[in-house]
Amino acid sequence: MDLAVVVIIQIVYSVALLVLISSGLAIVFGMMRVINLAHGEFMMVGGYATIVSVNAGLNVYFAMLVVAPLVVGILGLIVERLVIRHLYGRLVDTMLATWGLSLLLIGLATLIFGNTTTGISPPIEGFPIGDYQVNGYNLFLIVMTVLIVGAVYAVLSGTRLGLIARGTMQRSDMADALGYNPDKVYMVTFFAGSALTGLAGGLLSPLVGIVPTAGAQFIAKAFITVISGGASVIAGLLSSATLFGLVSQAFTFLVDSMVGEIALLVAAVVLLRLLPQGITGRFFKGGL
Repeated sequence: MDLAVVVIIQIVYSVALLVLISSGLAIVFGMMRVINLAHGEFMMVGGYATIVSVNAGLNVYFAMLVVAPLVVGILGLIVERLVIRHLYGRLVDTMLATWGLSLLLIGLATLIFGNTTTGISPPIEGFPIGDYQVNGYNLFLIVMTVLIVGAVYAVLSGTRLGLIARGTMQRSDMADALGYNPDKVYMVTFFAGSALTGLAGGLLSPLVGIVPTAGAQFIAKAFITVISGGASVIAGLLSSATLFGLVSQAFTFLVDSMVGEIALLVAAVVLLRLLPQGITGRFFKGGL
């Protein structure tokens, strides 16, 4: 019984982790169709912002939940104003520009922090379940992921700003005709997606060692999760993360973590072969 509880917690944590690292990308790519290859580096910046703030004496929760999303949100705002706004609708150019941005951020981080791993201790201790030890911070991440998804859903479906953003992404010409400036809507949406990415980086900083190239371990999973989910932001993100989290953890428990990572990638390839439009292209149509 104890083992079953631990396994369930690990599966839920695996799903939550995929949702967490992909939520910002789901906003930027899922809604705006902007391929941000610097997504992993935005998470890295959020991690460094948290670590620097904690080392400077700030409360760890304030650093993770306020400083990290604010720093990366401002960074995203600057990038959108200077670069991305000129490349909407030009996917290849956007990919090249954000790839160059990722290299720039890695170089700057290496120059400032060096090519060494740094981090902070998790603020929540583990606790036993029978003969097994469970990481208490993992449960905190699960709760935070649920709150983030709930907040994004509430904003997109129940607020005027969310409705304007969704309408602008679908028909920017109609939004402009109704008096809404698509340029400002794009700016706010990119800021929100970047802030979510920074929040993810901040929340993960106590668990993973932050190094200038840390973004590489997140970006592939994030893109796989978002693309496999399909057009619906929330429904697609949750459905693909649940599927891949189950597959990854099943093979991790049966074999090892490396096989679990490989199984996730294989599952993504098979899924996109069977469902080229993603999960919500076939199921959950009309969902947010």
